[in-house]
Amino acid sequence: MFTGIIQSVGAIAELQRKGADTRARIATGGLDLSSIRVGDSIAVSGVCLTVTEHDAKSFAVDISAETLRCTTFSSLAAGARVNLEPALAAGAPLGGHFVTGHVDGVGRVLDCRPEGASRRVSIEVPHALAKYIAAKGSLCVDGVSLTVNEINGNACTVNLIPHTLQHTTLGALAAGAQVNLEVDIIARYLERLHACR
Repeated sequence: MFTGIIQSVGAIAELQRKGADTRARIATGGLDLSSIRVGDSIAVSGVCLTVTEHDAKSFAVDISAETLRCTTFSSLAAGARVNLEPALAAGAPLGGHFVTGHVDGVGRVLDCRPEGASRRVSIEVPHALAKYIAAKGSLCVDGVSLTVNEINGNACTVNLIPHTLQHTTLGALAAGAQVNLEVDIIARYLERLHACR
């Protein structure tokens, strides 16, 4: 479980294709790995991945074919910047919203424009996910917990405050960029409960 509050921006240091899967080594930027153990989870741009080995400045993960199909990771290249968040520890503040790291789909940025000191971003959402997104609800974009401003059909808008622009990869977003999306877990469970009545 994660919160969508990014703790560091890292970078893909190395990628090794292994058949349909990929092994990646990720340089951590300023993320402290001193309490991380092999088998722990770290959200990498919103994708929950398992640490298979690490040193003080990087960690390795295996990325399955399923994850490559369902996320933006199929287009990852060495040097790409990624948002990093270790798993939520019991008793830690929950500053964002409950995020599982199980990406629901890939969205496409339609527009980015300044709005005061912030930036307003419009994202095209896959049709199957649009019903789970509500105005003033939560949406996880590349691992970042954001509040939805508006939703119009299959598009929604979010605002990126200066802190988010400076301390995550979202400051580099431009029209056409693809982003990992995770909808609010509560919306998914409510739909399932309703369907099983």
